[in-house]
Amino acid sequence: MLRSAPQSRIQYAWPLPGDALAVRHARTTIRDLLTGLGLPAGLVDDAVLMTSELVTNALLYGDAPYELAVNAGRKEIVCVVVDSGRPLPAQRPPDLDAERGRGLHIVAVLSDGFYGCHPQRYVTSPDRTGKATWFALPRG
Repeated sequence: MLRSAPQSRIQYAWPLPGDALAVRHARTTIRDLLTGLGLPAGLVDDAVLMTSELVTNALLYGDAPYELAVNAGRKEIVCVVVDSGRPLPAQRPPDLDAERGRGLHIVAVLSDGFYGCHPQRYVTSPDRTGKATWFALPRG
């Protein structure tokens, strides 16, 4: 089920390139930040995979510009990918023969259902509005 992202007090944000380099940049950025915040390695690995899926979806189905934001609360970390595309993502039934279409399923499972999508202003360009696709993980 998709829902609105919870807010927190500490926020980090980075613009992402408009090409396939965005995925690598986002993975490296998330890994470095979450490791620096002291999250367990397994949780960091899950966050890196989910971020990769959301950035890939933004590149495939959304529109530039792209942004990665992290809300670091005391109890949870919320990772957000923003793009300017209009359509909200929708989970499709998995097709075992398809090359694509599993990203949101992966995010749903690894986040224990704490993920969603909603309209949001860009953090790095507050005058722009896009859609935010996000997931949350427990901090502890």
